[in-house]
Amino acid sequence: MSATAQIRVPTPMDLKARKGQEPLVSLTAYTTPIAQMVDPHCDFVLVGDSVGMVLHGLPSTLGVTMEMMILHGQAVARGLSRAMMVVDMPFGSYEESPQQAFRNASRIMAETGCAAVKLEGGVEMAETIRFLTHRGVPVMAHIGLTPQAINTLGGYTVQGRGADAQRILDDADAVTAAGAFSVVLEKVPAALADQITARIDIPTIGIGASAGCDGQVLVVDDMLGLFTAFKPKFVKRFGALGEAGDAAVAQYAAEVRARTFPGPEHVFSDKVPETKK
Repeated sequence: MSATAQIRVPTPMDLKARKGQEPLVSLTAYTTPIAQMVDPHCDFVLVGDSVGMVLHGLPSTLGVTMEMMILHGQAVARGLSRAMMVVDMPFGSYEESPQQAFRNASRIMAETGCAAVKLEGGVEMAETIRFLTHRGVPVMAHIGLTPQAINTLGGYTVQGRGADAQRILDDADAVTAAGAFSVVLEKVPAALADQITARIDIPTIGIGASAGCDGQVLVVDDMLGLFTAFKPKFVKRFGALGEAGDAAVAQYAAEVRARTFPGPEHVFSDKVPETKK
């Protein structure tokens, strides 16, 4: 048996059992090469609906479709051998009813092979989360700033300040009771994130929350410096691949215009290769 065959990919219940232990590591991925890059380092990889903005140039996540999520989920699956895959449910694919959510979640799982889906919303989505989990669909919840609801939240603003903290606490309690195996806390005050982490018995995954969360997730193109249209406060650039890529493309263009590329080592001669005897 090969070494690769012996690798055990974690399950949603494995991640749930990591509550309060070594922090869970996650990044988004949308393509096979990026999935291969992050796979050795992540506990789970999120195929996020941020793909709409990062790869497709959409102004928000609202235009992302089921077909897009499935296509990118299939691409990411080809690059993973160690990390668990979670796929976002896009806007409009689960809000109508628990039955609608199950039809679309089961399709995503069947066509991508992902271990779980992620959906946004707290108290209002508790019934749906319960419906899904009782029917074999593991759910990662997402509360705080929920990008699919930016039009009702008033933009990409911090959620849970002052009296609004109780709403986020209620959301955390609701998704936990409904059966979510973990919950993403996005753009909430650090103290509130710490309070939620101590309060609920499922892992909290922070993005713009607190280092005290049970894990962290970032958009991979943000942290690699590939997506530079804007930089949220909570993003740390761990690389400058965008700058490196720009420099490489500029050098390529200069060499093409100077006719120094392709060089002799990059072209083929008209000499017929000798046949080996």
